[in-house]
Amino acid sequence: MSRLFRTNAGQEFLQWFGLLGAPLAWSAQHVVGYGVTEARCSPGSAPWGVGLDTWEISLMIAAVAVILLAELAAVSLYFATRGVHYDGPPPDARRHFFVTASSLGNVLFLAIVLMSGLAAVYHIPCGQS
Repeated sequence: MSRLFRTNAGQEFLQWFGLLGAPLAWSAQHVVGYGVTEARCSPGSAPWGVGLDTWEISLMIAAVAVILLAELAAVSLYFATRGVHYDGPPPDARRHFFVTASSLGNVLFLAIVLMSGLAAVYHIPCGQS
């Protein structure tokens, strides 16, 4: 582990990035993907030629990269605090608890991002109902 992340501030950054990186990446993918789909289906944006598949795949790759970095941050801090129990002294016990929970959460958000990104590529928008 880098010398920066052995400090208290560095470990705080790893903890919060490991906890919040995946949900924020999924939120950004979801909101921007919705906007791109709306732009693609709008008659006013037809001359622009919005490439929906290109946007969705790019958003999915960017979100997956952020999620994998968040998982790496959580796992590295987990190993740095593995000797600490949940009822130990703060802030190490809190960090250990957060990174343990966020490791599982990151895997779930990875699955959500992959499923929603692939579904957006294979789904045909703007169809008649």
